[in-house]
Amino acid sequence: MNAEDNKGKEEKTEEETVQNNNPVFPGWYADPEGIVFDDEYWIFPTYSAPYEEQVFLDAFSSKDLVNWEKHERIIDTAEVEWAKRAMWAPAIIRKNEVYFLFFGANDIQSDDELGGIGVAKASSPEGPYEDYLGEPLIGKFHNGAQPIDQFVYEDDGEYYMFYGGWQHCNVAKLNDDFTGFKPFEDGETFKEVTPEGYVEGPFMFKRDGKYYFMWSEGGWTGPDYSVAYAIADSPTGPFERIGTILQQDPDIATGAGHHSVIKTPGKDDYYMVYHRRPKGETDRNSRETCIDRMYFDENGHIKPVVITHEGVKPNPINK
Repeated sequence: MNAEDNKGKEEKTEEETVQNNNPVFPGWYADPEGIVFDDEYWIFPTYSAPYEEQVFLDAFSSKDLVNWEKHERIIDTAEVEWAKRAMWAPAIIRKNEVYFLFFGANDIQSDDELGGIGVAKASSPEGPYEDYLGEPLIGKFHNGAQPIDQFVYEDDGEYYMFYGGWQHCNVAKLNDDFTGFKPFEDGETFKEVTPEGYVEGPFMFKRDGKYYFMWSEGGWTGPDYSVAYAIADSPTGPFERIGTILQQDPDIATGAGHHSVIKTPGKDDYYMVYHRRPKGETDRNSRETCIDRMYFDENGHIKPVVITHEGVKPNPINK
């Protein structure tokens, strides 16, 4: 083989590496929350395994959306005495330079069980995190919503928590120190905002003055798992379903859902961060975290996201 052949081989290998970025990091991970802190992208996922093995959370950081660093066991059940298993769907927000990590634990099925949504805090996004309350922040069912799949959204100084499984979604306003909740003007604390088709995994972002509310539909173990959305003028709705924007491609993967959205600061670049089950995998826990671009049409509606093996190109944050 001559030098030119070697050069071509090297270029092809580099090209293949660049163009095949899904999954974004190795291992089985699901329910990814993507967020930006300063000049870094972060992903906080569920460790996808049998419930009894879901006793810790890892995090991943990147300067460019392509090369990811793993931060192992940022929290585990040894730190959270009331949590025994099924640590799910972390959500994170920074307030006053403190990082608050919200998570579900124990997969409770009734108000008689200990578990629900907890909160931990740390001085840096990679932790280590310590249990903030010593008990669940939400440990009961309200409006039929299982206390899982929490997402915290800040708007004009108010911190809203959207959460809920079992086809019910609630929104509540966190109090100033995140130790509990404060009621809405009508006196309600847990307000149901369930849109048509909702199953779990709520998420919200704001673009051009409009609130985009998103959720997962279908069964998480099946091929019908998908993401739909609504647009509203208020962070509390009402939310009327517009349509499905993320779903399986049998040639690539099934069970595409439970997502979040990352926007590159200073740019109109949006990315769908989600999990899916690779083609040929049948174990329900064989889920990987992927990123694909998300685009809008001239009316501000989200175009269907195309799931790919290629993933996304590097996009460093320019401070």
